[in-house]
Formats: sequence, structure tokens, C-alpha cells
Amino acid sequence: MKAIRLFFSFAVLLILSSNSFSQSMPEVGTKAPDFTLQDASGNSYTLSDYIGKSPVVVYFYPAAGTSGCTKQACGIRDNYSKFEKNKIVVFGISIDSKEAIQKFINDYHLNFPLLSDTDKKVSRKYGVAKNGGGDKRVTFIIDMNGNVSQIINVTNIASHSELVFEAASTLLPQSN
Repeated sequence: MKAIRLFFSFAVLLILSSNSFSQSMPEVGTKAPDFTLQDASGNSYTLSDYIGKSPVVVYFYPAAGTSGCTKQACGIRDNYSKFEKNKIVVFGISIDSKEAIQKFINDYHLNFPLLSDTDKKVSRKYGVAKNGGGDKRVTFIIDMNGNVSQIINVTNIASHSELVFEAASTLLPQSN
């Protein structure tokens, strides 16, 4: 009987400890978790600095330089002038080091901020951290009030840039 109680006590502790490290994604309509991260050059970016000014695209990607991540980043790069023209902010986030991100930027001439989350704090806040590796490929569209407007589980990398631009542009103030 004592062994059974010990087993159940251990099982409960194991379950509680594993749940404390995993966080779920914020839901559509809820406040987007704020963050401050640095790019490869050490410039800091804080999400809340953009609230009230522009929609923000926050996309998480597994690893700099891999084929899927390269295709995704180059899609944003090739369409970035549309994002800039419409004052839509784009951040790519990975758990890569600043050095790996700088190499990625240099190799593919990327023209928008890629941020380093080596300690996975932001990835965990957004519920995209995978055990033992990079992040899930998920994009969050954040409205001008700082709320999550859409969550896109990226399945078609080739159309990612167009999809997120369309989603974010619906959040722009309408001119008369």
C-alpha cells in the first residue's frame, strides 16, 4: 500500500511539474504576450511599442537556414515593401543565436527584423516551443489594440507572405 501511495505521489508531481513548463497559445481576442527581444545586431524590439500604431505579424520559425524557413523568410523579404508601405510590422522569431540569425540575414539578404529567443521565454509564452528543438511554425497577427487577431498554423510556406499580409491589412484603419 505504501508503494502505491508513493507511486501516485510521484506521478502527481511529475504531471504538475510538466504542466508548469508548458504553456498554451494565447487565444484569438486575448492580449498578445508582450516581449522584448534582440536582433542579430543587438537592437531591442518590444511588442508593446507598436500597439496603437500598427498591426504586427509575429511569426515563429524552427531554424535559420533550413529549406522551409528560408522559403518562408524570402517570401516576406520579397513582399516586404507592401508591409512597409502599409505600416505593418513583421518580426520573425526563432531560438537561434544572434550569430546564426546574422548568417541567415546575410546569406539571403533579409530586410526585416529576425529576433533571437535562445532561452525560449517568448516561445513558451506563445505556446510554440517544441520539446528538444526549435519552435512550431506558427504566425500570430496582432491588432492595433495588442490583441491576437488570428493564429495561423503555417502549412503552405509558399503562400505564407501573401496570407499574413492579407490578414494584417484587414486590421488597418479604413480611409474615407
